[in-house]
Amino acid sequence: MATQQSLSNVGKLWRNPEFRKRFLFLMAALVVFRVGAHVPVPGVDAAALADLYQSAGSGILGMLNMFSGGSLERFSVFAIGIMPYISASIVMQLASEMIPSLKALKKEGEAGRKVITKYTRMGTVALATVQSFGVAAFVLQQGIVVIPAMEFYISTVTCLVGGTMFLMWLGEQITERGIGNGISLLITAGIVAGIPSGVVQLWTLISQNTIGALTAIAIVLGVLLMTYAVVFFESALRKIPIHYAKRQLGGQMHNQATHMPFKLNMAGVIPPIFASSIIMFPAVFAGWVNANGSIGWLNQTVALLQHGQPLFIGLFAVSIIFFCYFYTALAFSPKEMAENLKKSGAFVPGIRPGEQTAKYLEKVVLRLTLFGALYITVICLIPELLTSFVGIPFYLGGTSLLILVVVTMDFNNQIASYRMSQQYDELIKRPAPKI
Repeated sequence: MATQQSLSNVGKLWRNPEFRKRFLFLMAALVVFRVGAHVPVPGVDAAALADLYQSAGSGILGMLNMFSGGSLERFSVFAIGIMPYISASIVMQLASEMIPSLKALKKEGEAGRKVITKYTRMGTVALATVQSFGVAAFVLQQGIVVIPAMEFYISTVTCLVGGTMFLMWLGEQITERGIGNGISLLITAGIVAGIPSGVVQLWTLISQNTIGALTAIAIVLGVLLMTYAVVFFESALRKIPIHYAKRQLGGQMHNQATHMPFKLNMAGVIPPIFASSIIMFPAVFAGWVNANGSIGWLNQTVALLQHGQPLFIGLFAVSIIFFCYFYTALAFSPKEMAENLKKSGAFVPGIRPGEQTAKYLEKVVLRLTLFGALYITVICLIPELLTSFVGIPFYLGGTSLLILVVVTMDFNNQIASYRMSQQYDELIKRPAPKI
């Protein structure tokens, strides 16, 4: 019965021309993204590149390849993916809270947002150019390039920067003309594209008796349990009661009451993404500088910053907790929220409006951030601990699972909003009953 009702709701939603148009645009954009992930950058021996990735693809390269949707493994035009845009967006978001001139631009509305968007795009070009030069230097040092060095640098930087800018444009188009956040959906599509190969790899390990069937079942159940945990904690809310001053309606005094919801994880998936980027940068840079392995201390640094190593695990955990607090502190202003409540005649029961309310809200947010940071850290570190201490022979991404579940939940909320909007339109168009 519930299944029939769900199918009926889907059918009604599909008959909505606006939703159908947006959904088809989203599907077409994702197809373009996956096709571009298979267009290679010229000048590289494909067989030698595959051997290189097989020998070093379980560490830092594996993480970079995950975020690019497998494009790095094939060295396609989308090899550096959308990460430069994400990094530039996060930096600009943080800078707009710390630099007075950018903070003033943020308050100017649409005009200020356009200026900040322009700065973000310029930062994306700069970061993509630097990363493209680094990737080109790394690939060139591996001896798998079949064209002259200068020609390879020019073609690689042009293709990779162009690919990143195209993905940025495609993500913005999905946000504007499709459904959901385009950038998040592109990252999620890249992660989903790697699931079939992960299943094949697991089946291969079982067939070769590398791992037992019970271990494989335990891995699958563990992933499902982690997914349930992410859904549970991402849905958790702390509801603070809000009362409004009594107002006279129809000759009677009415007391309005509502609540203010605070998510347990207010920082979203930004902390693990930013923490991964911060930790990956020195390891990747050291690998580029010391490609031939002649500098001993750099070899040790790269080895210590690989996935599963104690130093990597410790730095990753500390970075996630730090960025949870840092991002929440920048994105949430208890003083400003308390002032808005005071201006609208609202108050928290038992708390004086103004400064006392701000302190109370700050206390609540700090407590939520602590539990939210611990939850994100545990989810992201469980795969690291399994790989390091249990001996699972392939890498499971806690960050990728977190991104996948959170973006899926947001996408489902977007679908639900379209469904509610359609039901509202049907109620408006319904003829009034005859008296």
